[in-house]
Amino acid sequence: MNKLTILLLLVLSFGCEEKQEASSEKIPEPLPYLGDMGIDHSIPPFKFLNQDSIWKTNDDFKNKVWVVEFFFTTCASICPIMKKQMHRLQKETLNWKNQLQLLSFTINPSNDSPSVLKKYAVKNKISTNNWVFLTGVAEAKVHELGIKSFLVHAGKDEAEAGGYAHSGGFTLVDKSGHVRGVYQITTPDGEADEKEYQRLKLDLNNLLNYEYNISSGGN
Repeated sequence: MNKLTILLLLVLSFGCEEKQEASSEKIPEPLPYLGDMGIDHSIPPFKFLNQDSIWKTNDDFKNKVWVVEFFFTTCASICPIMKKQMHRLQKETLNWKNQLQLLSFTINPSNDSPSVLKKYAVKNKISTNNWVFLTGVAEAKVHELGIKSFLVHAGKDEAEAGGYAHSGGFTLVDKSGHVRGVYQITTPDGEADEKEYQRLKLDLNNLLNYEYNISSGGN
């Protein structure tokens, strides 16, 4: 076997090893579409007042990925945990702040006026640059929006602390208004669920990177 043949075999062998190593890399699974896609399950048009008493609609948040929660300011059970996790998410995604929108819908609009929401944000040192608090719509409509559109429970329940029962879930919505994930940020014991939080961050990162590449033509 001459030197040229040996050299070619070495090159081919090295190339096969590189190909096998590359193929072993884990490719993220595409996120599912949640809800009844047979009827194009997407977030319907809505109009709410934000913490500055300015009317906001879907169009104000278009071309962004959303992470959404349903809460109320006087909730003393799971809402403080949800707030802490949403605040954490905002801080840990600063590089995506122009692509990501955080939305908090109050399920107790009779109490949570814009001024109350404003005080809540200030008290908790929350930046409202890409985290908006929403109110000003009939309570039943807000609950329906949470259940039917964002796929999380929200409702009146006098037996519960604060008079409401709601999910400790965050909903991930893509730029086309489709729900791509729901994450139970709190455990049944009323603690933060780190595994769910990390799953949300992973899915959010994958979705943002995917949609950024699509919008930029893959560049």
